[in-house]
Amino acid sequence: MQLNSLHKSHISAYLRLMRTDRPIGTLLLLWPTYWALWLANSGVPPLGLLVIFSCGVFIMRSAGCVINDFADRKVDGAVKRTSQRPLATGEVKPGEALSLFGLLIICAFALVLMLNWQTIYLSVGALMLAACYPFMKRYTHLPQVVLGMAYSFSIPMAFMASTEEVPNYAWLLFTANVLWTIAYDTMYAMVDRDDDLKIGVKSTAILFGRYDRHWIAVFNIMFLAILSYIGIVQSLQWPYFFGLSISSLLLMLLQRAIHKRERDSCFKAFLNNNRVGFTIFIAIAVSYLV
Repeated sequence: MQLNSLHKSHISAYLRLMRTDRPIGTLLLLWPTYWALWLANSGVPPLGLLVIFSCGVFIMRSAGCVINDFADRKVDGAVKRTSQRPLATGEVKPGEALSLFGLLIICAFALVLMLNWQTIYLSVGALMLAACYPFMKRYTHLPQVVLGMAYSFSIPMAFMASTEEVPNYAWLLFTANVLWTIAYDTMYAMVDRDDDLKIGVKSTAILFGRYDRHWIAVFNIMFLAILSYIGIVQSLQWPYFFGLSISSLLLMLLQRAIHKRERDSCFKAFLNNNRVGFTIFIAIAVSYLV
């Protein structure tokens, strides 16, 4: 009975290390992937691609969380929000975390092998970005840029897997998503800013300082402007632009929420970016139905 209880506890620690209890990161990665799949296929993508990319998003986000916690294992204990993570508390050993990361990467690569060789080639870049992102906060105040690129690499991969090419507007979509990711992850970094300053961890929230809210607004405006341009050049229908209008309103509400830079408000604003991504996906999907 006791051994069984320990076994369940260890599995629970692994699942928490993979953030299965906190799906927000998976969703923020999933929506741009779906944007790309629907745009690349001018509507609903083939079921096989949808399953492969959906599973890939979950696995790669989980792998990213594992390697992130491995990189931060010596500092997470000093940060209020992360002090109870499995590596920080000792529930999972560093070697176990690396083994889990390797297993997840093997699973992700097995999925990619079902796609064309061009997409397999692109997946190498995605893996490199996902693996190096957690260590960037030691050397640069722009780790959010690296995260944005890692979170956006599924976009060219989705186009390549669907059409065997990555058109110019796909790279525009990639750029738009990088900007959006920088904006919402800066909100996330604002939550930890005081702790990060004490332990020497870098972020855009620290770099931007008292202009953090202004830069978030600029990035989101650029994000929406690029999406509007894509809608025009791809001749998307009115539901798409209606969805962008709703997304604009949502982003303005989030901007208001972070006005006082309170920890809880900034964290809730970060979480609510999920609604923005979902709204844009629905806008794209309905546009093709119309």
